[in-house]
Amino acid sequence: MSDATRPRRQRPQPSATQRALGLLVRREHSRKELARKLAARGVEPDEAQAAIGRLADAGWQDDARFAESLVRSRAAGGYGPLHVRAELGMHGLDRDLIASTMDAFEGDWTEVARDLVRRRFGEAGPRDLAQRRKAAELLMRRGFDGDRIRAATRFDPDDPDGG
Repeated sequence: MSDATRPRRQRPQPSATQRALGLLVRREHSRKELARKLAARGVEPDEAQAAIGRLADAGWQDDARFAESLVRSRAAGGYGPLHVRAELGMHGLDRDLIASTMDAFEGDWTEVARDLVRRRFGEAGPRDLAQRRKAAELLMRRGFDGDRIRAATRFDPDDPDGG
């Protein structure tokens, strides 16, 4: 029998746990995100929750670890605390976990804002009022509050205090 006429053997369908683990080895996921992705792959909700529970018990899924990873990633990408907090909420994390994760962030949100302004407007920062306005609008869209926006758009790079 030639290869073209031989019937192909069907691969067994992966279990919900195997599917969830396949997602988790690529990157961290929240419980809510995993449940949504498993549902999109045809896994029943009860089966998905059981699989996620088993993986959480084994240490493969951890909402706190996911939250810390997301905060670091978004800060490195130039997003501010308002944006990050909102995104954590969209992932179904509870308020206490969001608050503790944001409090534990070891970076400086003002420096994150300044770095973003430097990347966009050069090392000297915005030179005139029009550039400051553009920088402020960028920072606002990225989720920074007014104090950090003012600090990032009106700084003297030679002043160590930033003022």
